[in-house]
Amino acid sequence: MLTTSRLNATASRLNATLYLYCLFDNLVLLYPVYTLLFSDTGLSVWQISSLFVIWSASSIALEIPSGVWADRFSRRALLVAGPLSSAVGFGLWVAAPSYWVFALGFVLWGAKEALASGAFEALVYEELDRLGAADRYARTIGRAQAAGLISAVLSMALASPVLDAGGYHAVGAASVVACLVAAAIAAQLPEHRARSVAHASSARGHSMTAAVGEAAVAVTHPPSPETPVLATAAPDTGYLDVLLAGFAEARHSRAVRGAVLLVPAVTVVWGALEEYTPLLARDAGVPDATVPLFMLLIWVGATAGGLLGGVGERLSSTGLAVLLVAAAGLLAAGAASGRPAGFVLLAIAFCGFQLASVTADARLQHRITGSSRATVTSFAGVLSDSTTIAVFAGYGVMAGATGHEWAFAAFALPYLAVAAALVLSRRPPPWISRRSR
Repeated sequence: MLTTSRLNATASRLNATLYLYCLFDNLVLLYPVYTLLFSDTGLSVWQISSLFVIWSASSIALEIPSGVWADRFSRRALLVAGPLSSAVGFGLWVAAPSYWVFALGFVLWGAKEALASGAFEALVYEELDRLGAADRYARTIGRAQAAGLISAVLSMALASPVLDAGGYHAVGAASVVACLVAAAIAAQLPEHRARSVAHASSARGHSMTAAVGEAAVAVTHPPSPETPVLATAAPDTGYLDVLLAGFAEARHSRAVRGAVLLVPAVTVVWGALEEYTPLLARDAGVPDATVPLFMLLIWVGATAGGLLGGVGERLSSTGLAVLLVAAAGLLAAGAASGRPAGFVLLAIAFCGFQLASVTADARLQHRITGSSRATVTSFAGVLSDSTTIAVFAGYGVMAGATGHEWAFAAFALPYLAVAAALVLSRRPPPWISRRSR
């Protein structure tokens, strides 16, 4: 058997590779200026908004298929393909800027997000579980997300001087290089997958039973860390078998179903509101030249929440509910104040929401027991993307009627309903729930 020191060393290498991947995956200098590129190309606000819808729709369309691909084939391969897809899109944006090229770029970007969604979480969880460190998942994924947030802040800092020096072509070239480096790092990620020991039935009527049976065997007889096996599913496990196995687990397991619903309930609203924080700052009287500093404050808060992921691992449902209520209260108070000082409260709120998001993700991963982990995670991704479109639409109507301050405050209210549902469920922490079944 591997010694504790070797296991720790393996876990450390995994973590370092994950953090580097997230760092370069988010070091895209186009992020803070791509709306300026669209505007300078002559696009109207309506056209820009339509591009965001195309972005979300493409991600939704590919979310579940990519999750099934990740469970059937290689999750690592999808994490390599994702940055390559966005690299092509970013390159096209600056090489031939036009509405339809921007739309194609967003389709490729949406594909990248769909390929990574589910595959990333599943790979990280199962590699940690193989090392006997599944209880470190929240801490690991939280730090990985924090690395991505730090990288996004760095891209904000670098975008302006690079744009001044070489224009959009320089910013685009730097973004393409970052994506290529992220793909190269993803290729170094470990992936050890359990072989299916049962064969899927060739008869369609037995495919569900066979797929679920494989999942049960994989859970009760996991591979030992010192004897890694091939990182692919059995060749006779069909696409539909994997999809049905994931659907069966999400449908029939109350714990998994609740965790799938919890992810969008926690992550969507605050994630969508973050897109409007520059407009909120402007309405609070912040000069345009200073808005990036207030954005930086928000990102620092979210980064801190990611780094606190290990704390979220120990939260009960009631504890998570209290966290959401506190974050929602700070969000509403900070926005409704209408003052620049209110962004301090917003930063603390975003810290809480990021911590809650990491906790919701960890709860889902701990409760999944079947072999279609990426597929089940993709169900949560589809719900998140679909809800995000609804939040964008609702926010546009509400902000036009009441202003950004009261729209932010109003969108804090759904978190009270989520908190109430969590208190009523009164479930133990996710890893306890998983072991007790």
